[in-house]
Amino acid sequence: MKIAITVNGPGETAGWVRPVLRRLYELDEALQAWIFCVPDDYATGAEAATLRSWFPQAHVFTPQEYLRFAFGGQRQGVPDHVDVVQYFGGDLLHAARIRQRLGGVLSTFKFSRPRYARSTALACAVDEKNAAELRAWGVPEANIQIVGNPAIDAAFDEVLRPDESLEAKNGIVILPGSRRYEVEQLIPFFFTMAVRIVREQPMLPVSMAISPFTPLDDVASAIAAGGDPRVFSQTGTLVRDGEQAFLQTHDGSIRIPIVRNAMRAASASRLTVTIPGTKVIELAALGVPTLAITPLNAPEKITINGLLTYIDRIPFLGPKLKAGVVLGVAKRFVYHTQPNIDAGEEIVRELHGTLTPGRVARVALELFADERWLGSVSTRLAGMYQHQRGAARRMATLIKSEA
Repeated sequence: MKIAITVNGPGETAGWVRPVLRRLYELDEALQAWIFCVPDDYATGAEAATLRSWFPQAHVFTPQEYLRFAFGGQRQGVPDHVDVVQYFGGDLLHAARIRQRLGGVLSTFKFSRPRYARSTALACAVDEKNAAELRAWGVPEANIQIVGNPAIDAAFDEVLRPDESLEAKNGIVILPGSRRYEVEQLIPFFFTMAVRIVREQPMLPVSMAISPFTPLDDVASAIAAGGDPRVFSQTGTLVRDGEQAFLQTHDGSIRIPIVRNAMRAASASRLTVTIPGTKVIELAALGVPTLAITPLNAPEKITINGLLTYIDRIPFLGPKLKAGVVLGVAKRFVYHTQPNIDAGEEIVRELHGTLTPGRVARVALELFADERWLGSVSTRLAGMYQHQRGAARRMATLIKSEA
């Protein structure tokens, strides 16, 4: 089987491509895969390199290499034909363009558009609600299959990979995100929060789970800069001690260990602190109590869907216009995390708006000490997505049947 895959950002790469492609290789040892990382504002720029490290047998293309191919460039490293073009993220026009050049059937996950709906041979949905969205986009009923969310499998896959010590066992693990805004602004924010927590409770283990998509040099630059003044963060340094890295206060009195396998570390923790996104679904599947924050301190720096994300580049008024758009979008939603949206109530604790590291630290400590809340939330979260386990294999089997 020959498959071409399109993907954009870190959540889609780790949560969707990684578990499904692993199952495809298990089902077909002769599988040949070409993965195209497409241009996208949600991407980190490290997706291609990370995919190559996970799947050295696959052919992986950077956004720049994809664009040369999409605009009619040479097919160096690309076959004349594939059996399936699988959409996993970015604009669907990229998957359509690859199919135009390489043939094969079009398969999508979660999203579609009326323009491409009728040509979609397989549309995999997370649940019935998502299936209804696909039908509304025009995908034929017979071509829609409910499989669940492969991000659930991604979380359990990582928990089973014992590749590092668990510095924050029974403690707090912080997951700051990997997009540029999140690295530059939220790593300093969460570091400041962590310092507050450790100063108040020196024996409480706290660690920072840095994404594999984020180079440590970028972390060092972010922590040295301290973010926008409106984020209220302190600066620090990144230090290395053998293979271990730490975020450290300037006086060396507090060190926050950095871990790379976020889900494994989180599964051993008592509480995680993060931001809305795919990681919250994975944490929910593992039954990990979570505090998710949406800091709107510097809203014009946040990436949003569509062309409006660029209006901050308009001289003078642009940043104010972008800030208004971001704040307007945030206020439209009662809940910002998928588990709460699915449940219709707050299970994951959420904080929105202008936030300070001190306030988030205070809420985190209160939750950490609340045995009743921790037990109740862990049980409820763990039960929400158990029925979706196996989604990656179900989807891989359906994709293979289309070849």
